[in-house]
Amino acid sequence: MSSNVLFWWLSLCAVSALNVFAWSLSAAALKRRKPALTREVYAARRLQVLLSAGYVFSCAFRSVLPVFDVPRIVMVDTWLASIIVGRSVATIAELCFAMQWALLLRELSREADSSLGRATSTAMVPLIALAEVCSWYSVLTTSNLGHVFEETLWAVSATMLIVSLASVWPRSNARLRPVLAIICAAGVAYIGFMFLVDVPMYFSRWLADESAGRQYMTIAQGALDAMERRTVSHRWEDWKDEVVWMSLYFSAAVWLSIALAHVPKWEFVQSRKKCRPVNLLQS
Repeated sequence: MSSNVLFWWLSLCAVSALNVFAWSLSAAALKRRKPALTREVYAARRLQVLLSAGYVFSCAFRSVLPVFDVPRIVMVDTWLASIIVGRSVATIAELCFAMQWALLLRELSREADSSLGRATSTAMVPLIALAEVCSWYSVLTTSNLGHVFEETLWAVSATMLIVSLASVWPRSNARLRPVLAIICAAGVAYIGFMFLVDVPMYFSRWLADESAGRQYMTIAQGALDAMERRTVSHRWEDWKDEVVWMSLYFSAAVWLSIALAHVPKWEFVQSRKKCRPVNLLQS
C-alpha cells in the first residue's frame, strides 16, 4: 500500500471513530436538554438525531471500507465492500441527510410563514431520491452520465435550500442570524464545489468513455457485476480523484448532520404590519 493511500485511509477511519463519538455526545446532550424544550421541539430534534445516526454510521462504514463504484475498486477484499453493499449504505445515508434538511426547512417555513420554504422542503427528498436513481444507473451501467445528473440534482437542491433560507433572513431573530449565515456559507461553498469540480469531473469521465467507444452494461449485467467483481487497489493513482470529495463527505458533511439536532428554535419578527381591510362601499 502506498504511503499516501495508507495515510488517507487511516485518517478516514480516525475521523469516522471521532464522528461516532461526537454523535453519542450529541444524543446524550439532547436528552439532558429535554426538560428545557417543548414537546414539539424535542420531538423534532430527536428525529434529527435518529436521522443523523443513519448518516453518521453509514459514513463510518464507508470510511472503513471505501469503494470506487464505477471501476469496481475497493480497499479491502470482502463481500461487505462489494459495490452493491456500499451503494445501498450510501443511499440510506443520503436519504437520511436529505430528510434532515427537509425537516429543518419545514420547521423554519412554518414559523416564518414562508411559502417558498414549504415548497422547497416538500420537493427536497423527492429530488434526492431521483438523484439516487441516477447514481444507481451509473453504478450498474458504469456510465458516468448518471453521476452528472445526480450531482447536478444535489447542487440544485442545495441552491433551493439556500435561496429559501435567504428569503427569511430579514425577518429572522438577530440571535439566529449567525446560524443562518453559517448554513448559507457552507451551502454556497458546497454549490461552488459541485458545479466547479464534481459535475465537470464526472462529465469529463463520461466524455472520455464516449471517445474511447466504451460499451456500457445493462442494468441486469451491472447488478451481477457489482455484486461479484471487486478490484483491490492500494495505488494512489487509482484513488487520488476520489480523495477530496470523500474526505469532505465523511467529515464536514457528517459534522453538519450532527449539528442539525441542536439548531435553536426558529424565531421571526413580522416585517410588515397586518392591515385591516377597508370596505370602500361603506366609506
